[in-house]
Amino acid sequence: MELEQSRVFLDTPALWESSFFNVEQFKFPEIDLTNFKPKPIPQNIRLGHQIEHLFFQLLEFSKIYKVVLFNQPIKRDKITIGEIDCIVQHIKNQSIIHIELTYKFYIIDNSITEIIHQLIGPNQKDSFYKKLQKIKIKQFKLIHTKEVYNILKYNNIDTINITSKVCFKAQLFTPYHNKNIIISPFNEKCIAGYWLRLKDFNTTEFKNKEYYLPSKQEWILKPHDNLAWKSFSDIILVICERLNNQNSPMVWMKTSTTILEKFFIVFW
Repeated sequence: MELEQSRVFLDTPALWESSFFNVEQFKFPEIDLTNFKPKPIPQNIRLGHQIEHLFFQLLEFSKIYKVVLFNQPIKRDKITIGEIDCIVQHIKNQSIIHIELTYKFYIIDNSITEIIHQLIGPNQKDSFYKKLQKIKIKQFKLIHTKEVYNILKYNNIDTINITSKVCFKAQLFTPYHNKNIIISPFNEKCIAGYWLRLKDFNTTEFKNKEYYLPSKQEWILKPHDNLAWKSFSDIILVICERLNNQNSPMVWMKTSTTILEKFFIVFW
């Protein structure tokens, strides 16, 4: 699982190129995974934390960067005020980079006017715009607090020339009835599937296919054929139960042994 997650993480494009709203992307180094053997990662932690562990291992394996700080909680008067995801040092030029890591699954709701507000979580609990604001207003400013300054000095990290960037990767899902929408300035290569509602799914077009509901840990992966596939009549019962609990499931669909699709069914 960890090795396949690592491959997909590396293959997932950045959500935007260069800089967007004055937030610069960290260009992840190209890595040959031939000899990469990831250390086991606990499967009972949320997917975001699993990806953080893979991110750390991949950076270390790259031999281009040295990770000098990772998942560092920041406390003020014994109260945690935030966390620094990662600080790395380029081994050759010695530059110091503060990196905030984000890996998201967003559906594109084109009923919303502005593209920057169209990217939302499948359960409507988060959005790209809120995440971007949090990074700019909270995470990037956290690096300049006296608490972080003291930690950096203690670890002999240059506090003057440090730069802040994001490693912001995402899988995007376009509307089922409008799959070819333009998502610029976001990266079209991030499109991984589509999204629809139950009324669209409960039609003849979908009833002769086979289905699998991946666990949250499997969301990052590409659909593959070696699974316990279920019929439409079996899977729709589980889907309806999740929708009733206001949970939008990711679904993998097998049309043939070579055609596999990935989509969300949303409850709203």
